[in-house]
Amino acid sequence: MKHFRQKELEQMPSRFRAHLINSCTGYKSANLLGTISKKGVTNLAVFNSVVHIGSNPPMLGFILRPLTVKRNTYSNFKETGYFTVNQVNKEIITDAHHTAAKYEEDVSEFSKTNLTESYLDDFAAPYVAQSTIKLGCRYLNEYEIKENGCLLIIGQIEHIYLPEDLIHADGWVQLDKAESIATIGLDGYALPTLLDRLAYPKPNEATKSLL
Repeated sequence: MKHFRQKELEQMPSRFRAHLINSCTGYKSANLLGTISKKGVTNLAVFNSVVHIGSNPPMLGFILRPLTVKRNTYSNFKETGYFTVNQVNKEIITDAHHTAAKYEEDVSEFSKTNLTESYLDDFAAPYVAQSTIKLGCRYLNEYEIKENGCLLIIGQIEHIYLPEDLIHADGWVQLDKAESIATIGLDGYALPTLLDRLAYPKPNEATKSLL
C-alpha cells in the first residue's frame, strides 16, 4: 500500500497533488451553477462541491475558490442575489466540463456549449434546460475558510424541479433513474448504480432494506 506523509504531499508537483487529494476523498456531486449579471450576461460553471446544509429551512452550500481573480459566478449572485443549481446527467458531461474554461465576463458559457438557458416562474437566474433536476436558490451568506482563503457560500432553496417518477412516497429522490453523474477528482465522471437503500438503524435490531 502506498503511503504519503504530509511533507511528501507538500513537496509534490501541484497538479499531481491536486488530482490525488481531490480524488482520494471520494465521489462528489456534479452540478452546473447558473447566474446572470445585471447587464444580462449569463454565466454557467461546473462545481463538484455542492452539499446539503439543512432541510428546514432548505439550504445548500458550495465552495468557491479564493477571490484573487475575478469569479463571474460570485459577482453575478452578489449583484442579483440568485443562482441555480442544475444536476449534470450522462448526456451533458462534455458540455458541463467545458464550462470550466476561462471565458471573459461578457461571454456566456451557454453560447459556447450546446446547453440551453431556461427561465422558470420568473426566477432571476437561468436554469439548464437539459438538466433533469434543477434548484433555484437565493444567496444567503458566505463564510471565509481562513486556512486557504476559499469561501463557503450558503443558499436557500426556493424552487425544485424534477420528474415526479423520481420521487418515492417518503420524499426520497432516486438519482440513478435521472442518470445523475458523480465526479472523481477534477475531471473524472462516473454513473453511480444504486445498490440498496437501508432503513434507519436501531440498537440491537438488524438493519432492513427499504427496496
